[in-house]
Amino acid sequence: MTVYSGPVFDMAVNQFAVIADHLSIPHDERDRLLLPKRALTISCPIHRDDGSIAVFEGYRVQHHLTLGPTKGGTRFAPSVDIGEVAALAIWMSWKCALVGLPYGGAKGGVRVDLSSISKRELESLSRRYMQEMIPFVGPHIDVMAPDMGTNEQVMAWFMDTYSMYQGRTVTEIVTGKPVSSGGTLGRREATGRGVAHLARRVLKELAIDLNHATAVVQGFGNVGSYAALGLHQFGLKVIAVSDHTGALHDKAGLDIPALMRHAGEHGSIAGFSNELHFDPAQLLTLACDVLVPAAMERVIDANVAKNLNCRVLAEGANGPTTPDADLVLQKRQDEIFLIPDILCNSGGVVVSYFEWVQDLQQLFWEEEEVTRREYHILDRAFDQMVTRARVDKIPHRTAAMAIGVEKVRAAKITRGLFP
Repeated sequence: MTVYSGPVFDMAVNQFAVIADHLSIPHDERDRLLLPKRALTISCPIHRDDGSIAVFEGYRVQHHLTLGPTKGGTRFAPSVDIGEVAALAIWMSWKCALVGLPYGGAKGGVRVDLSSISKRELESLSRRYMQEMIPFVGPHIDVMAPDMGTNEQVMAWFMDTYSMYQGRTVTEIVTGKPVSSGGTLGRREATGRGVAHLARRVLKELAIDLNHATAVVQGFGNVGSYAALGLHQFGLKVIAVSDHTGALHDKAGLDIPALMRHAGEHGSIAGFSNELHFDPAQLLTLACDVLVPAAMERVIDANVAKNLNCRVLAEGANGPTTPDADLVLQKRQDEIFLIPDILCNSGGVVVSYFEWVQDLQQLFWEEEEVTRREYHILDRAFDQMVTRARVDKIPHRTAAMAIGVEKVRAAKITRGLFP
């Protein structure tokens, strides 16, 4: 029995069981590797604009601190619960270990419908959440970052709240901040830019001409929009995109820079075009060279996996593919090259690490250096994953997760079980 439940947590458990069996990890070691070190549930009361009081439930899960402080985003969304947050923290652990960062995984969130609160109420909620977390976080304990429903402004409020408590400015308590408040150049673009970089690398290895290749992107938030922009800049035609308001499709290729400007001004892709509307339910199975699911978890189930019509599946979201779908993709691995989420979207945490390092040193890099270092780390992890998959004759997701789990396990074994 654990306090964690739900389909997303069950998915993380299922994935870990596959890796644990593959690595022949003794059963008495598995719970120590899988179960989070610490999970917090808090109440966040705020004054509403009308003078009433509202209480929102918040969470933070720190998976392990064996390799260093925990690291992970904070999402504000109606779907947030402790099981989802725990699963995301576990995945972040394997991700950080895979790419060689000195972090354990963490995740946090508040269950809230952002459309129901004002900007002033959002600031109050953000500050209250951080205030409640202060006894459990710190630059060398747990470092927060943005996620679904949060952004640079929310991180600035987090940082300011923590700093006021400390009596000094502590920029390194969060990453994903505005550059003017200690953020790093290239952080906003980092996740999507990494997705596009890895997709381009796979296309080149498959000898697919970038200038004749097509892409489809599900989700047009921070990750999806910058992934689409990166693919567009590499010469691909982005023929379809979607967000929570609908989908757009143009065989000749969408004007991604114009679409990003529209979404920035209006908050979504709605209203960009009346002629290009498309059924969002058909988006994932459109014929294309690169498919980027960059929205929510569990959008590719077994049925969708059977009908995928892409050459490269670049997972921009966390956990977009269910375990049943993975079984289908294993049978189709000669047709579809999978870049699993813990590698494909790791550019965000890589550049968050760079931001943390720069804040600690108070020495900041140019954007070209940030991007160069990001690509170097992604390429190194990609090479390790592909080599492991080829040598062990296993799927890419199994290879990537095995590398991450092995590193965490080795650190726990060498440090020992205290007390």
